[in-house]
Amino acid sequence: MIKIYDTDNISVSEILKREQTSTGVEDIVAGVISNVRENGDSALREYTKKFDKADLDSLEVTEEEIEEAFAQVDDKFIEIIKKAKENIYNFHKHQVRNSFVISENEGIVLGQKVLPIERVGLYVPGGTASYPSSVLMNCIPAKIAGVDEIVMTTPPRSDGTINPVILAAAKIAGVGRIFKVGGSQAIAALAYGTESVPKVDKIVGPGNAFVAEAKKQVFGLVDIDMIAGPSEILIVADGTCNPEYAAADLLSQAEHDRLASAVLVTDSREFADAVSEQIERQLSVLPREEIARTSIENNGKIIIAKDIPQAIDIANMIAPEHLEICVDNPFDYLDKVRNAGSVFLGKNCPEALGDYFAGPNHTLPTSGTARFSSPLSVDDFVKKTAFTYYTLDALSKVSEDIAYFAEKEGLSGHARSAVVRTRNKK
Repeated sequence: MIKIYDTDNISVSEILKREQTSTGVEDIVAGVISNVRENGDSALREYTKKFDKADLDSLEVTEEEIEEAFAQVDDKFIEIIKKAKENIYNFHKHQVRNSFVISENEGIVLGQKVLPIERVGLYVPGGTASYPSSVLMNCIPAKIAGVDEIVMTTPPRSDGTINPVILAAAKIAGVGRIFKVGGSQAIAALAYGTESVPKVDKIVGPGNAFVAEAKKQVFGLVDIDMIAGPSEILIVADGTCNPEYAAADLLSQAEHDRLASAVLVTDSREFADAVSEQIERQLSVLPREEIARTSIENNGKIIIAKDIPQAIDIANMIAPEHLEICVDNPFDYLDKVRNAGSVFLGKNCPEALGDYFAGPNHTLPTSGTARFSSPLSVDDFVKKTAFTYYTLDALSKVSEDIAYFAEKEGLSGHARSAVVRTRNKK
């Protein structure tokens, strides 16, 4: 049964409480990374046989395998993937940043070049579930950014094949090369490169505790997108909402993971009780009931606020991955939202829209990091280089100021470099 609190009997620490993924896998992952770094493809085959029960001759997926998998996916799903791709593309194309040049002062040219990252690695989980949506959400912004090469890794099934829907999504999204490698060994391969797997400049995509730890350990050698924690949803709803809808939306995240967090903040006790009853009713018919029930009982909560503005304040404290504002006038509250990964407005906007279809990215900050970080975007796949040009006359006007500044920092070499040209000129 989900716990129900009133704002008068819940502490700030209880409001902010989250289950953290306790890994304890640092040493194991470090050993895997070291092995892959030293032994390359041989280590990858060893781990793939051990963990995925697949004995592979070649690690790379062939074009023939991709075409065969594509043919196995039903036409309806192919069309849905294509529609989702179009929506994701149309949203993310508005994020493109352009280079600029400033030449307002005589003899001075300043500017910034926006350049795509050259090669990106995309990790796609396997195991009990497959996520073609993650392929689209990670690949499409990279393509828009102009990334030269997108390399995907994903664990194979025991027969050495990849789930066809993953390969179909990869083909539609425009992934360049695909490798049958999963787990922390895949992250190591992307970070260091092997005989088969090319070294990349950035690694994106979700994964289990081993994958997350591997991303932590290779960060600095390569860039990463984020370290994602358990899935989260927070619903702000008033008493006019349908409790069946709210319960369904809460369970849509609870079924992800036993550590997932599902929170409702409402101004109505009657609505809170009705949602609690609906959760129990819907859990009984949910295929992933065991996972969802553990999540609801351990991490779920309903908080009764005095009004919707206070509910928004609580949402800002929690800084959830997904925030639903289920009221008749949601845009009245949008500007009040400061901390959320993605916001879903109104009573007819389930979070699943964002997972699959609407267009905004579903790779979102979790664990309260929405206080300072953002969803995956085109910005994550570009780098910015500044440039500066001064004529000698332009430098002469400011060289003494630069030298004075440098001397204040005790850097006489800096000071001399600023004036050596201009003093010689005089």
